[in-house]
Amino acid sequence: MRNHQQSVHAQFDPQPKAYLDSEVHAKGKDLVRAQALVKQAIPLTGAGLDVGCGAGHLSYALSPLLSHMVALDPSEAMLATVRETAQARGLGNIETMPGTAEALPFAAASFDLVATRYSAHHWIALDRALAEMRRVLRPGGFILVIDVEAPSNPLVDTHFQTLELLHDPSHVRDRSEAEWRRHFQAADCEILGYSRWPVRLEFPSWVANSRTPPAKVAMIRALQREAPLEVREALATEADGSFTLQTALIWGRVACQA
Repeated sequence: MRNHQQSVHAQFDPQPKAYLDSEVHAKGKDLVRAQALVKQAIPLTGAGLDVGCGAGHLSYALSPLLSHMVALDPSEAMLATVRETAQARGLGNIETMPGTAEALPFAAASFDLVATRYSAHHWIALDRALAEMRRVLRPGGFILVIDVEAPSNPLVDTHFQTLELLHDPSHVRDRSEAEWRRHFQAADCEILGYSRWPVRLEFPSWVANSRTPPAKVAMIRALQREAPLEVREALATEADGSFTLQTALIWGRVACQA
């Protein structure tokens, strides 16, 4: 039986290209907003860290705005894809590094920006990861978190988290706005801005990108069909299983004094 880290590797190691080519991961209003925030707040001489970089889309978006960008991920297959893609795009300031969010392999106060996108819902020890992200930030540094947002309604949340777990066995939990605010407070990080956008997931590509087994696909469709009206309306569930979730962007900062 696998432990959680083995489940993460089993889920992501075989398919870095699927995530590189994924429309949902490669594009989005969140990436545009992230670029605007970083450009406004951090000078070109700044250094950034992308935690749980996956196929590297956040690193590609932000590296032109910084002098140095480190893309960190536990999957060497993902990191190899980032290196190849960065070279192909002429992004020579991206460095890759193996590692996990809960134990960042960097000295304290190493970065002006620590960011993560669509990764935190795979982390078991979120408070420890945020503490690590804060540790490696310089005084006055910025933290950027982009992730799927959990519904605030408990009924909808229960169904949604179940869909996520059936879709991807490495899923831990999507967090609500209230949860994110508590976690940022615990990490002693001030939230400067909180934004969200609806993202429609086209069902066939959603399950194909994650290689969800047919038996699990059938379970997802059964759960969707049997869901109460409140759940179907909240997730805008369509006849073919496509649905709409919310992506949240949290922009924060640590105190200027260490």
